[in-house]
Amino acid sequence: MIIKVQGLSKLYGNKIAVDNLNFSVKKGTVFGILGANGAGKSTSIECILGTKKSNSGTISILDMDPRTDRKQLFQRVGVQFQESNYQQEIRVDEICEETSCIYKEPRDWRELLKLFSIEDKEKSQVRSLSGGERQRLFIVLSLIPNPEIVFLDELTTGLDARARRDVWKVLKKLKSMGLTIVLTSHFMDEVEVLCDQIIILKKGKTVFYGTVEDAIKNSPYDKFEDVYLWYSEEEENVDEII
Repeated sequence: MIIKVQGLSKLYGNKIAVDNLNFSVKKGTVFGILGANGAGKSTSIECILGTKKSNSGTISILDMDPRTDRKQLFQRVGVQFQESNYQQEIRVDEICEETSCIYKEPRDWRELLKLFSIEDKEKSQVRSLSGGERQRLFIVLSLIPNPEIVFLDELTTGLDARARRDVWKVLKKLKSMGLTIVLTSHFMDEVEVLCDQIIILKKGKTVFYGTVEDAIKNSPYDKFEDVYLWYSEEEENVDEII
């Protein structure tokens, strides 16, 4: 297993954000972490990456501890967060070049811009990009390290239907080349198309872990979107649905 998480728990004061999380991810697969806002998805990822300290549990990525081996992992793991903040005045080519300089064996960022259909924005300032173009740029930046694993947070937010499907095709191709992908998403069609396995969180606890097919089989519904709402009970918290 390329990622192993055992007994991960995280508290903020007396509040439990993540409660005894357990899962593993195989190399070359796509793993989805799902749940309503506040379910513990982002906290789980931050603990897994070592950017936040968990209260208990053990985590292994590429047979390394993300807390003690962060420098080595940094060169082999890519991360794209939904709320990525960059200087708005910087140009696309400048931020790509700066990112490339951090890594020992970076991927050709011009090739990645072309792969995600934003090569014509190379000389544009980040602030001039549309929401969808900015989102694709953030994915490009996460892939510049030429990582073995990439973490993608709400990767197609802001993209239209065609652009979303184009991104799916690229990720499927990268997966076929051995890339391991961990993602969060509120788009259940995306999860169905991309994910080999999923975990659904509710108030920090695991309410389902397995394949999309098993999730459907073990529920009273046929459509995965209904299944997800049933497991997460998001239908009772409509205000939280994005």
